[in-house]
Amino acid sequence: MSSASPLPAQAVHVFDADLIWVTSGANQGDGLEPAENCEAGDVYQLDAEAETLRILLATGADGAQTIAQGSEIGLPGDRVSLVARHVMMAPDGDTVDILLIRHEESHRLFALPLSPIAPRMDYTLLEAHEDPGTVRLSDLVCVAFTTGTLITMAGGAQAPIETLSPGDRVLTRDNGPQPLRVVARATMRALGSFAPVVISAGTLGNEGDLVVSPHHRVFLYRRGEKRLGETAEILVQAKHLVDGEHVWRREGGYVDYYALVFDHHEIIYAEGIPVESLMVSEATLSMMPEELTSEIRARLPDLKHAPHFGTEAGRELLETVGREALFRKKE
Repeated sequence: MSSASPLPAQAVHVFDADLIWVTSGANQGDGLEPAENCEAGDVYQLDAEAETLRILLATGADGAQTIAQGSEIGLPGDRVSLVARHVMMAPDGDTVDILLIRHEESHRLFALPLSPIAPRMDYTLLEAHEDPGTVRLSDLVCVAFTTGTLITMAGGAQAPIETLSPGDRVLTRDNGPQPLRVVARATMRALGSFAPVVISAGTLGNEGDLVVSPHHRVFLYRRGEKRLGETAEILVQAKHLVDGEHVWRREGGYVDYYALVFDHHEIIYAEGIPVESLMVSEATLSMMPEELTSEIRARLPDLKHAPHFGTEAGRELLETVGREALFRKKE
């Protein structure tokens, strides 16, 4: 009888927990610690000089997670454990889950944000849980399209994303036809941060259902009385549009994700509406699944994008104006 093949190692990127520290509150000056040592209401910041560390995790037959070859901390076989989950509120009103991981051999603590966090920004602790729950260390940020998404090409025709290759010319909003540099693909379990968001056909003027990862941003142009942010151009993460009726999360099974990379961070057209391409920076790559970033790092090791101009509309703004203000009214 043949034995089952071992699961492949999962790559995550973490910060030293001391580099996410309290700037205001009861524990001022302290880094991120286990739940019993934390106080709700404390304000944390990521140190401006903080750099991520890459950990490859293997899962044993007993379910325990250990360090795998190629990690930047510890030795292969060292055990790691989840010791806490911290829920923080970002400046835009969105919540960020940060997992606290302990390297058992050294007792060092590391922080794994499940959404991107930025230095010099305030994150207010809402809750600290001793039980991290069922979330897994591989529950990371993902910015990508799903199989079947129709992308508008240079000549105006639409092509399914899975048929695209580097060199194909895609229509961009600001720079006309541009060649693709990388098409990265990964298959994920459609759970947690990897469960795709479905924007039903017609909701934003999209011709068909647009299915993207939760952190993928849709581009909206609203001027005059309809203007929402500081500029007429705004970017909205798909997860912020979820209302359970027109826009919803599709949980369960597996999903194939595709990330499109150009020489610049572009606004392209998917299902007929403008959306972003992958913005390549050390911050975004460090928070994305290794399956998507490895090819990008290999093909374009020096590529760093400036973000597309536009105001990002967070959950707080959408709660204020109401999502229906963005949705197309159907006859």
